[in-house]
Amino acid sequence: MRRFRAPPPDALIAVLLDEFTAVFHRPSGTTHLLTAPAPEILAALADAPLSADELLAALASDYTLADADTQALLARIDELVAAGLVTAA
Repeated sequence: MRRFRAPPPDALIAVLLDEFTAVFHRPSGTTHLLTAPAPEILAALADAPLSADELLAALASDYTLADADTQALLARIDELVAAGLVTAA
């Protein structure tokens, strides 16, 4: 089972910009513009690595998810992995 991890909190600086969240990733020096659910995924992964199913359950406990789908969540996670903001643990 793959688990996913966000960078340590001190590696990211996040600023809300209307419907976007600007996230500066200190290690790479790159700023990313994110929209929901990416910032929420990063926040949920901040404390400990989670599997996709665990992450979906954590998000569902904090947010109303109309279409809770593990495959759709994995697609968003893969985008964050490609951006360097999430790693597979």
